[in-house]
This record gives sequence, C-alpha cells and structure tokens, in this order.
Amino acid sequence: MIDTKKVADRRRLRFEALDAAVRDAEMLADAERGGSLLATGNWSLGQAVGHLAFWARAPFNGYPAMRQPPWLLRKLLPLFKNRFLNHKLPAGARIPGVPDGTFGVEPLATDAALEELRREFFRLAKQAPAAPNLIFGPMTHEEWIKLNLRHAELHLSFFHPR
Repeated sequence: MIDTKKVADRRRLRFEALDAAVRDAEMLADAERGGSLLATGNWSLGQAVGHLAFWARAPFNGYPAMRQPPWLLRKLLPLFKNRFLNHKLPAGARIPGVPDGTFGVEPLATDAALEELRREFFRLAKQAPAAPNLIFGPMTHEEWIKLNLRHAELHLSFFHPR
C-alpha cells in the first residue's frame, strides 16, 4: 500500500462545478480505455469514482453504520469547515475503526462508477441533502457542492492521462 500522504506526483485540480468534475472523470476513463492512464495512488479509477458517488449519495440515502466520531473531533473539525470547503482536502485521511479507512471503495468497473457519479452529482446539483453532514452538521446547498468538489479534486488528482 502506498502512503498517499506522501504522493508528490498528483495533478493540480480545481473544480468550480459538479459537471466539471464529471467531465474530468470521463476524460480519465477515456485515457484508461486507451491504455494511457497512470494511477499514483492505491485505488483503480472505478474505485475512486465509485467512492465519490458513494459519498455524494450517502447524505440522501443514509450514511453507513459506524460509530460516531470522537467527541474532540466533533468539536474541532467544524472549526475548519471553511478550510475544507475552500482549500484542498488532505490525502491519506482515514475514518477510525473502518477496515479500509473509508466506505465505498469496493472494486467497480469504471463505466458503472461513472454512471453512478453522473446520477449522484446531477441529483446534488438539483437539491441539497436534508441530512446533516457527519462532521460539519447542517450545511447549505452550496457547501454540499463545494465539499463534493474538493473530494473529487482529492481523489481524481491521483490519476494522470498520458
């Protein structure tokens, strides 16, 4: 396993709209089909795109069963909400007590993952989740979109079309 905190060769990405993130994932899928995609992280493109779709869907359909984050994290992380929404998300973060460090990383064919991402990002573009975020609590529609854009920037940055 690669320590993704130490991967220096990542693409610099900044998405301003959900459809821009989807277009980037589609471009990467085209590169994968053509045999010209380089991955510098631990996941396949299908896993990464499926993971993005999973977390875009979770606040609409229900979060996975897991224990509540420690009290200290629940109090401290909301203080950094603006940073998480407007700057890069940190690579290598793991959810304590979760076997793979996060959810939604099952192997998935890239085309199937892309369909899920399109569907979930389209839904998110049209409506905000009613459920609060697990870490930040209630969020506006714009904040939900920003969080998903930063998340997409993080995971798609590990893939390079050649």
